[in-house]
Amino acid sequence: MTFESALKKLEEIVTSLEKGDVSLDDAIVLFEEGIKTSKICKEKLENAEKKIKELIKNSDGTFSLSDFHFEIQ
Repeated sequence: MTFESALKKLEEIVTSLEKGDVSLDDAIVLFEEGIKTSKICKEKLENAEKKIKELIKNSDGTFSLSDFHFEIQ
């Protein structure tokens, strides 16, 4: 699932919940799906942030993207 599709799904869920015309059981299911979808969005944004932070300006003025890696010390 792309970030854009997850965000669209989340917007649809919020709209459905805001209308208030769903049953309590359906609202709980939508809420649970919304939580899962919001976690997907958050992970996608965090991964994008990590990639952006790894953007390094080369000595010749160009940019390159290196793989993100953790160093545990």
